[in-house]
Amino acid sequence: MAKILIAGGGIGGLATALSVSRQGHRVVVLESRDTFTELGAGIQLGPNAFHALDRLGVGDAVRERAVHIDELRFMDGTTGEQVVSMPLTGAYRERFGNPYAVVHRIDVYAPLLEAARADQRIELRTGATLEGYRQDEQGVVALLAGGEGVYGDALIGADGINSFVRKQLIGDGFPQVSGHTIYRSVIPMEKVPEELRWNTVTLWAGPKWHFVHYPIGSGKYLNLAATRDDNAQEAVIGAPAEKDFVLNEFPELGDTPRQLLELGEDWRAWVLCDRDPVEKWTDGRVVLIGDAAHPMLQYAAQGACQALEDAVVLGELIGTETDEFAVRFEKFNGERRERTAATQLVAREMGRQLYHPVGEAAKARNAMLSALSPEELYEKVEWLHGARVGDGRVTEPPLIGRQTDGEGR
Repeated sequence: MAKILIAGGGIGGLATALSVSRQGHRVVVLESRDTFTELGAGIQLGPNAFHALDRLGVGDAVRERAVHIDELRFMDGTTGEQVVSMPLTGAYRERFGNPYAVVHRIDVYAPLLEAARADQRIELRTGATLEGYRQDEQGVVALLAGGEGVYGDALIGADGINSFVRKQLIGDGFPQVSGHTIYRSVIPMEKVPEELRWNTVTLWAGPKWHFVHYPIGSGKYLNLAATRDDNAQEAVIGAPAEKDFVLNEFPELGDTPRQLLELGEDWRAWVLCDRDPVEKWTDGRVVLIGDAAHPMLQYAAQGACQALEDAVVLGELIGTETDEFAVRFEKFNGERRERTAATQLVAREMGRQLYHPVGEAAKARNAMLSALSPEELYEKVEWLHGARVGDGRVTEPPLIGRQTDGEGR
């Protein structure tokens, strides 16, 4: 039995703790905050995420909290016309083996945390800010703020896009600012007119902006997320935004989406960031996962999904062995790198080509999407939604995933 250290107690960190513990190892999760909790609002979970959650033993608990969506709707945000819809019941669920669902982040996090607290092999530590690490042939030491060193046989960096583990392991500076600002609000569903309480993820696309809404919290709330391609230059995390300011950022919005946007209260703003894909996430006994390894923009709705996949794959590659962590981490890197790189770059391209085009480019997008049948749409998402990590079913990603120059932002 080995002792595995995990920096970061978010969704990826707790999922990895469960995956590693299931192999019989001791795990210490080092969380910098004073409590284990999850910030943010709604997220989307594809079938690949539910397959990973099932492997971790918490799939049913998340399903109970989730809203199982009937369709993904892509709308022209200025005319109000539907461009295309992808049904998510029937043939979709039969093909991919799981639902497509939306949840509040806490509704994924809470079952993971409950399972981790119930596992005697997992130790959860708060107020443990990792500032670096050192290692030798015998093990690794996580260096905490205040001078404490925590010893383990291996260290997994699950500490997010601004990872301290990545800072030492890769040293590639700050994340890249996308120039896109997202405004988020969550409102009680009772405030939404009944005729607009759709069991869908609906995206309204306009010139250099888009607006997404969907139910969360077992249908008790509506998650609102409006994004503007505003050339923002600095990262912003959860800053309060005045309601009138948010409304004025989307003057071209059609009547129906504007009616929903006007319901938003207590808006907060984030400036979206990501990083270019990199070849290597490992350093001997140290490895990165999730946003620490491959942070991505929101446009493919796969950030949490890919972190959950990472957790399953890494735990099963570590297995029950207590040595050769460098070899196992290299294998993990090799198995996951191409798929996650593809997702990072496809997310960028979706923002550019689908969500934010202007004028003739927007008309061409509408024509292209409206010509696709449900079966053709399923084919396009097969490589993402159809993956079943741990079962050997992972479809080849598109060619864009083999680019590493970061072009196409």
